[in-house]
Amino acid sequence: YQRRWFVLSNGLLSYYRSKAEMGHTCRGTINLATANITVEDSCNFIISNGGAQTYHLKASSEVERQRWVTALELAKAKAVKMLEESDDSGDESVSQTDKTELQNTLRILSSKVEDLSTCNDLIAKHGTALQRSLSELEALRLPPDSTDKIKQVNERATLFRITSNAMINACRDFMILAQTHGKKWQKSLQQERDQRIRLEETLEQLAKQHNHLERAFRGATVLPASTPGTGGSSKDLCCPAKGDLSDEDDDNNEFFDAPEIFPMPDIMGHKRTGSNISGTSSDISLDEQYKHQVEDTKKEKRTRIPYKPNYSLNLWSIMKNCIGKELSKIPMPVNFNEPLSMLQRLTEDLEYHELLDRAARCESSLEQLCYVAAFTVSSYSTTVFRTSKPFNPLLGETFELDRLEENGYRSLCEQVSHHPPAAAHHADSKHGWTLRQEIKITSKFRGKYLSIMPLGTIHCVFHSSGNHYTWKKVTTTVHNIIVGKLWIDQSGEIEIVNHKTGDKCSLKFVPYSYFSRDVARKVTGEVMDPSGKVHFLLLGTWDEKMDCYKVQVGTGDNGAEARPRAHEAEDSRLLLWKRNPLPKYAENMYYFSELALTLNAPENGTAPTDSRRRPDQRLMENGRWDEANAEKQRLEEKQRLSRKRREAEAARATEDGTPCDPYKPLWFERKKDPVTQELAHVYKGGYWESKEKQDWSLCPDIF
Repeated sequence: YQRRWFVLSNGLLSYYRSKAEMGHTCRGTINLATANITVEDSCNFIISNGGAQTYHLKASSEVERQRWVTALELAKAKAVKMLEESDDSGDESVSQTDKTELQNTLRILSSKVEDLSTCNDLIAKHGTALQRSLSELEALRLPPDSTDKIKQVNERATLFRITSNAMINACRDFMILAQTHGKKWQKSLQQERDQRIRLEETLEQLAKQHNHLERAFRGATVLPASTPGTGGSSKDLCCPAKGDLSDEDDDNNEFFDAPEIFPMPDIMGHKRTGSNISGTSSDISLDEQYKHQVEDTKKEKRTRIPYKPNYSLNLWSIMKNCIGKELSKIPMPVNFNEPLSMLQRLTEDLEYHELLDRAARCESSLEQLCYVAAFTVSSYSTTVFRTSKPFNPLLGETFELDRLEENGYRSLCEQVSHHPPAAAHHADSKHGWTLRQEIKITSKFRGKYLSIMPLGTIHCVFHSSGNHYTWKKVTTTVHNIIVGKLWIDQSGEIEIVNHKTGDKCSLKFVPYSYFSRDVARKVTGEVMDPSGKVHFLLLGTWDEKMDCYKVQVGTGDNGAEARPRAHEAEDSRLLLWKRNPLPKYAENMYYFSELALTLNAPENGTAPTDSRRRPDQRLMENGRWDEANAEKQRLEEKQRLSRKRREAEAARATEDGTPCDPYKPLWFERKKDPVTQELAHVYKGGYWESKEKQDWSLCPDIF
């Protein structure tokens, strides 16, 4: 153990080597809202947040330990409460306008207290004058009947004086209290503001140090996992190298900070370059045989969009006020967007539709499942360089993609909910399959990284066999929000189930780790029959390709025994999917794929709610970002007013007056799915018929 300087503030426990370090170098911070505090013995206690960080602390005495534990428990309770309040808070973060409004309110309140003080003085003055006048009136010689009247008025005046005095005293107490506490509140507010600025600076400094360590690590060497001759000391040697560099590593690794001098390991491992870290290399070599062959079509598809303007804007300056909040609740300028909406991004899942076409021709359900798994992985290949955010669709916004003539399918998306944001998608193919999904996007910004969790089930049904597959999406993480180059990772597991036969495929997206020598963006999978016997092994990466290996019958009943040997594996290897090369100069066009470049091209005959008609998105695509930002604010305000109008109409219609949003989507309806038993929006038909007639009378005016 070594002595360290700890600071407990706003639910965060930070530590430094000494008090002097507070201004520039924070050695570590743990969020108490998600931490567990356990007492080991009379002086020792442990703080852990579930594996990523664990602090072993020792106090000088039992009393000192108890003081710390009590303070930490109180801070934890307060942090949990603050986190809940933050999650329940409104759409927008505190803007400059809100701060100005708060200051104006405080100023008005202060002037009203002064007015109240003046009124108190006037009441006291006029009350005394009235009492004096009544006493003088009583002293005059008047007829007997008027004396009774004067006495009655005098009594009432006395009662009024007593009441006024009580009110004056209450007002005086309130005024003294308001003035005393007002000063305290202003002082507290200023302290909180200063503390927040310090915290922002510390966080930024920490991120820069983290980035510097990452860069240093890329050029360094890593100790092999099992080094002969090092014995039991190998863990101690690894620990300082690991440090607390990456909270993306989900293993239960502890960070030992206390020792200040370590011996350097003599045996060095393999060098690991940074080529797989940033994910920015667009130099992809693909064999000609795997290039995507586009059929000659009647419609000429565009192959270019205006180049992205070189505007510099600090993402951290926008997002530092939004830590812990949902991405959908963060008002973001278009500068961080790409000129596509979330509905168009969802449609991009169909880029490799030919995988489903091939799956529909498979006679074996297990082989079909391999192609469905490859299709599932292929939907992530477009994300590898795409660090810009798509536009949040407006409620009622739609997007159609009619590729019936060229590719045999047509697709429709509609934004069916605003909070939480949810989009419904339906695609039909004449090659014998239907794909449908409803995706709700939830996201949390955690300072260094942004996690995007798509919720909802994807359904794929093959018409001839009746095979019905379902699966869910994995978590997407955007790293280096504060400093460094943004890069994206996918992590988690997907289980694809054939509800007709009981076949399953388990896919694992391996999270990237600086300390792994494994290939980056790796995906592994196993295709099993209902008994759990593995028939195919899947291996590849979500950004490049997926291979399939047939497991020989009789090699074993479980996955471990059934893995084919090297020569068998190569003989049975089948390339399921390979990523299409990016178009020329894609780095200047938001890294859009060939399909993405066509999605926002203007088309005649689409619905008035189609994303192609969205004005702020069109302005942004054309490089007119300032106008796009102004247009975006207008559209969002129009959406807010529409929602309030619907709520007001619904409140008038209900007896209790409880406001609710009675919005119903136009092309989708909410039903209970018979397979998954989940409530989901399902296409109810009518869109393509309306397009045929060019009858859009039911469409809302959203733009």
